[in-house]
Amino acid sequence: MKFIIYLLLFVNFFNFTNQLNAQGCVAIRSSGSYTISHDDADTLSNWDMIVNNRYFKSYKHFIGTDQQKQRVENGTNVINHQYTMDVAIVRNIDRRWSFMLDIPLEANSRSSLYEHDKIHRYVTHSFGVGDIRFAVYRWLFNPDKFSKGNLQAGLGLKLPTGDYRFQDYFHTSDSTKVLGPVDQSIQLGDGGTGITLEINGYYNFNSKWSLYGNFYYLSNPRDQNGVSTARGGLPPAMSVKVGSDVMSVPDQYMVRGGLNYMTHQFSASLGLRDECLPVHDLIGGSDGFRRPGFIISAEPGFTYRLHKVSLYAYIPIALIRDRTQSVPDKNQTMITGIYTHGDAAFSDYALDIGMNVHF
Repeated sequence: MKFIIYLLLFVNFFNFTNQLNAQGCVAIRSSGSYTISHDDADTLSNWDMIVNNRYFKSYKHFIGTDQQKQRVENGTNVINHQYTMDVAIVRNIDRRWSFMLDIPLEANSRSSLYEHDKIHRYVTHSFGVGDIRFAVYRWLFNPDKFSKGNLQAGLGLKLPTGDYRFQDYFHTSDSTKVLGPVDQSIQLGDGGTGITLEINGYYNFNSKWSLYGNFYYLSNPRDQNGVSTARGGLPPAMSVKVGSDVMSVPDQYMVRGGLNYMTHQFSASLGLRDECLPVHDLIGGSDGFRRPGFIISAEPGFTYRLHKVSLYAYIPIALIRDRTQSVPDKNQTMITGIYTHGDAAFSDYALDIGMNVHF
């Protein structure tokens, strides 16, 4: 029974931290995090492979927490379809140490009017490998002495392997189109080498009920990545003046926690999840174009365990969506004296389906 409890905790931890993708135009990217369970030495697998599939459709616009319902009603809203398959390979050294390599594969599309001729709806796409991440994890307390609960720390390196200059065609008229970088929300990477910090924890009340919690932070010291936001054209003078003509390389973080219920081969969980792309970075500058904001979601999930395979499904459902004021927004407000606050499109929910295989 203890083995099953730890195994299901492992699956739940991984799923909640594996995909840190914003539900919309707030470009929070895949984190590829995971957590490993404590097992007896003879049952601890040497290798694990986790495959997570995440999909969402964003189409509702927000300025702050105010939904711009007229955008959908008038058909002027932006619609993103975003799919990511994360493949994580885990090497378990012993009951306390483990290493992880995560490779995300992305397929995204974005349709809009304003990015094209402002009359017709056209679509841009991106497809390829995202930003690969490597991380090292260690349980902080001896699992032999702390069997009811523990904390795990993780330190990682995110590499700029995703194409952050991905281009597609923008239609300036029915017969004319120009090649330019796609929107920041569907770029395959952010162009920065980042440092990730994670804290994962759990506490077992008994064989059925337990608490879980996770904290994840990606620090991107790079300020801007040099990619134009003008979609193949020339940026407006005001964009250059306020600094929104070039894409930013933002930080991101996630905090989540909740309750697990386990019985036999099944596990059900319910918790809250806060994903955020902050206005200001922890290290380095915060200039350039970004859509800062956060999503607070309720996150129900279910897991079914077979012999060496665990299958799961999770549906984060958005409760609060907030597009906060960016640095260029603040610069333009100061320059013009007119309050400026950009918008962003969010989804109502996301779908995570995947499996964890022990070798």
